Amino acid sequence: MKSTGRKKGVCPRCGQAYYGRPTVSRKDNNTQLCPDCGIREALESIGVGLAEQDSILVSIHRCGGRHGKN
Repeated sequence: MKSTGRKKGVCPRCGQAYYGRPTVSRKDNNTQLCPDCGIREALESIGVGLAEQDSILVSIHRCGGRHGKN
């Protein structure tokens, strides 16, 4: 079977599996997170609430930017 070259990870923040390149947590500059949690941390840092974060992520996913989440 041919390898796809995509690395699977499990996000320590949300517990979801993801494929591809992780993001680095803004909180400790070390922990690797799934791209969605990286986006959430960035939005939290500028005061965006949870409901609006959810809306933004839905828009990103709808536009095809799934960020490797399954």
